[in-house]
Amino acid sequence: MKKKTLSFVIPAMNEGETIRPLYLGITKEVAKIGYLYQIILIDDGSTDNTYQEMVKLYKHDHHVVVVKHRGNRGKSEALQNGFSYATGDIVFTMDADLQDDPKEIANFIRKINTGYDLVSGWKKIRHDPWHKVLPSRVLNNFLIPLLTNVKIHDTNCGFKAYTKELVTSLQLYGELYRFIPVLAQKNGFRISELVITHRQRKYGKSKFNWKRNIRGLLDLVTVSFISGFGNRPGHFFGTFGLLSFTAGFIIGLYITYLRITTGSIQYRHPLLFLGMLLMIVGIQLITSGLLAEMILSFKFDNKNSNNHIQVIHKS
Repeated sequence: MKKKTLSFVIPAMNEGETIRPLYLGITKEVAKIGYLYQIILIDDGSTDNTYQEMVKLYKHDHHVVVVKHRGNRGKSEALQNGFSYATGDIVFTMDADLQDDPKEIANFIRKINTGYDLVSGWKKIRHDPWHKVLPSRVLNNFLIPLLTNVKIHDTNCGFKAYTKELVTSLQLYGELYRFIPVLAQKNGFRISELVITHRQRKYGKSKFNWKRNIRGLLDLVTVSFISGFGNRPGHFFGTFGLLSFTAGFIIGLYITYLRITTGSIQYRHPLLFLGMLLMIVGIQLITSGLLAEMILSFKFDNKNSNNHIQVIHKS
């Protein structure tokens, strides 16, 4: 039986002091379990010696692949580019800051071999400053379960293990790397989590800032819409459209009643305009939903157009 292979995808920005220790930790653990492996290092626009350290490892070990971005492209693009070079049956992602412990690799493999497509790390005990932990707790423990129905304690944990099939299905951009478990579950993959040891940062500085939280919240709205209504946008726009139109129509009936019974709608003009506005908005939302359904149907028909083609092979 062919032994499974591992790929490690590791984005890094200004982590020159951590690249070699992380590499040594990974290779040490992989040697214990005897798997074939590759380590894909992505330099995401570093301004220190990160890239030089990666190149040294590449020259020393043919298992190392180095990808360099011209400028900072963000973690989603770094992961997506790394995934394109991954050939392993099981693909790991890890942060380059040494806060992920390579000793957990064997635990991830055992968990994913039980039939899961994605195993996400859960830093149950975190060694981060409160201003980083608090937004993460709110996002993971409240907003994500509420909006997506995904019950994972730490969707943003960088330490994950994936099947090759799941990795090839991902299309990451923006801050979507934070919500990979949501995207995976939406596409029918089996997901789980594993409690891992979280180590304190020894070198470099955290890349966390409030701008990332804002972008993350906006992308959460995108992900929740895609996961809930990606295949039926008419239901989303139609629901709000009907509510808006109905409210406007009721207001219109009320204004008409006043006009008939009292002969005047004095002081009711703002209410009349509100009713008209709600009906117009409702019609626009319903129309948008229908257009979205037509576009989706057109794309689906094109995707399955090959089903109507008969291919004849020469003998």
